[in-house]
Order: sequence, then structure tokens, then C-alpha cells
Amino acid sequence: MSDNETKETQVAEETQNTVATESNNEDRKGRRGQRGEGRRGERRNRREENRGDEMLDRVVTINRVSKTHKGGRTFSFAALVVVGDGDGTVGVGYGKSREVPAAIAKGQLDAKKHMFTVPRVRGTITHPVQGHDAAGTVLLRPAAPGTGVIAGGSVRAVMECAGITDVLSKSMGSATAVNVVRATVDALKQLEEPEEIAARRGLALNEVAPDALLRARAAGIAEARKAREEAAAKAAADEKDGE
Repeated sequence: MSDNETKETQVAEETQNTVATESNNEDRKGRRGQRGEGRRGERRNRREENRGDEMLDRVVTINRVSKTHKGGRTFSFAALVVVGDGDGTVGVGYGKSREVPAAIAKGQLDAKKHMFTVPRVRGTITHPVQGHDAAGTVLLRPAAPGTGVIAGGSVRAVMECAGITDVLSKSMGSATAVNVVRATVDALKQLEEPEEIAARRGLALNEVAPDALLRARAAGIAEARKAREEAAAKAAADEKDGE
């Protein structure tokens, strides 16, 4: 074999090795990219799912607590958080940690564990009620549509997360945010539906609830049914257009 043929053979072998190495690298990059896209896609889907069932949350107050030890002074934070879906469900939680974000996160988890349903009639409460907790006292009264939330910051946070848009309130006790919020929660837990009161007293529904309340409730139920029907019709139309 001549020198030229030997050089050509060596060049051909090097070219084949280079092509094989490049193809292997591309395959590894492709697999790595697919794995990365899969993980990113899963995270994106989780974020979209979380965004779909988002809850309203309000941080009412954050208190800083200091403790003096033999080695020095340490600080921690306590957060009072209200969480609700804006449609009649609300909860209040209290979280403590050495960092503010961690305290808020703990407060949100605690609030979600203690959520309850609030009876409503077209955006307002069903009847006047007064709640107590420690030194806090809060009075709540129904209001006409368009009145708005007539309340202070602590009570307003609970009303917004509960989906109550029209209410009159008065705080008659302690002004501490924790006492006011817990008194508001106590008042909301005392609310009852007209059917529950009628069944307990053994009376007819129109004997325990005023006609205006029953009419407003019937109108609210009709509006909610109409909204659901329109949403279903729109979804069906969008699905038909997509096909």
C-alpha cells in the first residue's frame, strides 16, 4: 500500500469517528432536552392548575416578637392571614416563624385548615349578628345591594375573602386586629339559613323570614342559575367552534 492510500484511509477513519461522535452528542442533547422539556412542562402544568383554583388571601397584620436569652436577643414574626374563595368560604389562620414569608405561609396553611361556609343572600348576610372573642366585639347587619362593605381594615379583609359585598359593621370592643378578626369569624359562624331556623322552631318559612329576604334570595338563585346556563352555553359554543 502506498503512502497516499494510507493517508486517505486515515482521513476516512477520522471523518467517520468525528461524525459518530457528533451524532452521539446530538442524541444526548436531544434526550437531555426532552427530559428538561418534560420537567418544565410538568411544572408549567402544575402552575396552571394552581392558578385555576387560586384562593384570595389577605395579610391582616404582622407582629414582631423579641425574646432575650442568655446568649442575646432573638426575633420572630407572627402573621394573621385570612383566606377565602370569594364565594362564601373563608378561614383565618395564625403563623409564626423567624422569617416573614414563612410566617405568612404557615398562616395560610392554618387558615385553609379552618375554613367554613358563610350563608349569604345576594352578597350580604342573612340576618343581624354579634360576635365575641376575648375583648373583641363585632356587630354585623345586612345591607342593601350597592351599599358596599362598611367596615374597618380587619373586618373588611374577612368580608372580601368570604365574598360578602354589602354589609354594615361596628367594632365595639378591643381594636387589636387578632381580637377583631376572631370576633368577626365568631359572628359569621352564628349565621343560619332561613330553612334551619324554620325547622328548629317548627314554623313555616314565611313565618321566620321577611318577604323581602325571601324575594331577594329567590332573585339571587335565579341570577346564579342564569349565569351557570350562560357559561355552559358559551363553553359548548367554544367547543363547537374548535371542532
